[in-house]
Amino acid sequence: MLPGASPDPLSTADSSIERDRRFMALAQRAAEEARRAGEVPVGAVIVLGDEIIATGFNHPIRGHDPSAHAEMAALRAAAQKLENYRLPGCELYVTLEPCLMCAGAIMHARIARVVYGAADPKTGACGSVVDMFANGQLNHHTTVTGGVLADECAHALKNFFAERRRLARDERDARRARETGRSAAADSSDHTDHTTNPTTTS
Repeated sequence: MLPGASPDPLSTADSSIERDRRFMALAQRAAEEARRAGEVPVGAVIVLGDEIIATGFNHPIRGHDPSAHAEMAALRAAAQKLENYRLPGCELYVTLEPCLMCAGAIMHARIARVVYGAADPKTGACGSVVDMFANGQLNHHTTVTGGVLADECAHALKNFFAERRRLARDERDARRARETGRSAAADSSDHTDHTTNPTTTS
């Protein structure tokens, strides 16, 4: 760029998009950790400037904790690292649109910006079901960008639930097969008893 020239807005926008995609890809890695643990694959990273200060992944089942969403785990880790329950200037990247619980915690932490991947039509609090961040009565306003690597994030979730349904179906079929086998064995045993010990009458 020539001295004194204004930055190209298209170039700046492209750079911002690539930055968002890069950090979302790291959130996807965290989501993969959740999948390996048998949890719904949602991951989050918190960024300050260009430094990742915390990561988190969904683990409510393993943690016996209904609040252990990816965002909550990342917020806790970031607060511990910065030794501050407020996280001004930080951005949170998460693979799935935050729910109401996470949206509330994000606002309390004073997160500057939320970037999410896939929309959540059941519990999304960034516009899919409700839009917490658009409420002008709240005393902190977080900017929101949605749809970053949305297809990839949604695909990971769909694959997880499809696999879980397949495993449940296989387990159900195996249980039915065992029950059928036991029933057949019992019938065979009854038939053998009647054959070897015929009832006689005089």
